[in-house]
Amino acid sequence: MSKTSQPKISVVIPVYNEAENVEKLAREIHTALSEIPYEMNFVNDCSTDNTVDVLKALKAELPSLRVLSHRQNAGQSRAVRTGILAANAPIIATLDGDGQNDPADIPALYKQFTRVDAPENLGLVGGRRAKRQDSWAKKIGSKFGNGVRKKLLNDKADDTGCGLKVFSREAFLRLPYFDHIHRYIPALMLREGYATEFCDVNHRHREFGDSKYTNFGRLIVSIADLRGVMWLNKRARNPQGWDEL
Repeated sequence: MSKTSQPKISVVIPVYNEAENVEKLAREIHTALSEIPYEMNFVNDCSTDNTVDVLKALKAELPSLRVLSHRQNAGQSRAVRTGILAANAPIIATLDGDGQNDPADIPALYKQFTRVDAPENLGLVGGRRAKRQDSWAKKIGSKFGNGVRKKLLNDKADDTGCGLKVFSREAFLRLPYFDHIHRYIPALMLREGYATEFCDVNHRHREFGDSKYTNFGRLIVSIADLRGVMWLNKRARNPQGWDEL
C-alpha cells in the first residue's frame, strides 16, 4: 500500500523493549495484509533499548509503517489508545509486540468482522488462543482470571488476554478509558450496546525478551479493575440509539 492510499484497517502494536521482535513482526504484518489497504502503528512506550531505532530503519522499506513514541512511559493500554487515536482507518486490529500473536490471523478476523451478514451492531471480533504457548503457571493463572472475570462480568469472552482483536475505531472511542482497559474491551463493548464475536487464533512461543507481567501483578490490578468495570456496568443506561425528529 502506498502512503497516499486510504487504509481500510489500522494495525496497532504497543511495544516496550521489543527490539529483537519488532522487525520480524512488521514484516509479517506486511505479508499478511498484502491484499488489504492497511497501515501499522507501532507505539513505543518509552523503551530503554533500541526498539525505536529498529523501527525507524524499516520505514523506508515498509511505507505503511508508522512509529509513534510516548514522551513518558504510560503502559500498554495507553499505548493502544494512542495508536487508535492516530489511526486513519475505521477498523482497528491490535496485537501484542512480543510476536506471540500471529499476524497471519488478522485477515480472518477482518473478514469475519466485515462480512455482509454480520450483525449491524458488531463492534468487535476477538481472538481466542486455541493452544496457549506459555508456561503452565501462566496458563493456570490466565484460566483462573478469565473464569472469574467472565462469571462476574458476563462478557461472553473466554480469553480477553489475547492481544489479537479487530474492532470498530468509533466503537472503541465511545468506551470509558482507564488503565488496563485492553483486558475489558468485550465487556465494555456489550455495555455500550455492541455485539461481540470470537475466533480461534494461533499462539506462538516468545522468541526473545521477557514477559512484562506476572500472575501476582495481574491479580493485584485485576481486583480493582473488576470492581471498577462492575460499577460501570451497573451505572450504564443505554437509550438504544436515537432519532432526530
